Amino acid sequence: MASNIHQTAVIDPAAQIGADVTIGAYSVIAGNCTIGDNTVIGPHVVLEEHTHIGRECTIRSGAVLGGLPQDLKFKGETSYVRVGDRNMIREFVTIHRATGAEASTTVGDDNLVMAYVHIGHNCAISSRTMISSYAALSGHVIVEDNVVIGGMVGVHQFVRVGKLAMLGGYSKVVVDVPPFMLADGRPADVLELNVRGLRRSGLSASSRTKLRLAYKLLYRSNLNITQALEAIEQEIEPEDAVTYLTDFVKNISSGTSGRQLDKPRR
Repeated sequence: MASNIHQTAVIDPAAQIGADVTIGAYSVIAGNCTIGDNTVIGPHVVLEEHTHIGRECTIRSGAVLGGLPQDLKFKGETSYVRVGDRNMIREFVTIHRATGAEASTTVGDDNLVMAYVHIGHNCAISSRTMISSYAALSGHVIVEDNVVIGGMVGVHQFVRVGKLAMLGGYSKVVVDVPPFMLADGRPADVLELNVRGLRRSGLSASSRTKLRLAYKLLYRSNLNITQALEAIEQEIEPEDAVTYLTDFVKNISSGTSGRQLDKPRR
């Protein structure tokens, strides 16, 4: 059992607590929760039902994980919040359960979620992301690996943010943000390739050069999207990163309003 549980913490007997877990003063851990080994739960944290936390996470004061979804379609079904390993979740973060029986709101591994961030129902946050203070993600948002989201950013429901993208602070994000791009504004628009992020990721110089060419054809030419995609296929030697980018852009048209996850409604 946990080695350091404050005497004022309230823990449901049905909660499963790993080894060497710290739980601070006045925290509340509901039933059907699990906390992995070596995780630190600060004071005044609330883990509501069906919240599962991985190993070596830190959750700071006032965070509430597993709250009911802010969704009128939710009818009380069993759903989950699932947080992976080595995540830092700072003060007053809220992460809500999913809508839909057995569905989950998920956070991967090695993420930094700064103070006052909100992650809505059915979101899927991948790994090694940084979400800055006061950002708010509506329901069904996907954030892929190594994304950086600036402070005070608002993300519309069903938006997908591709890997290694960066969103500037105060942005209003209402359409998908392709991988490897820097987007900013109200509404957010692609401004540039995320050059610094690509270098830090270890992507080869050859791959970065090909992505630069693809970016110019997509966003800095007089071509429409269909023409730009055809030009990329004809002019750029096949490359995994470029293929990932072009597949992402192609898929946007399968949804509505610039969001590939937002399927047409009848």
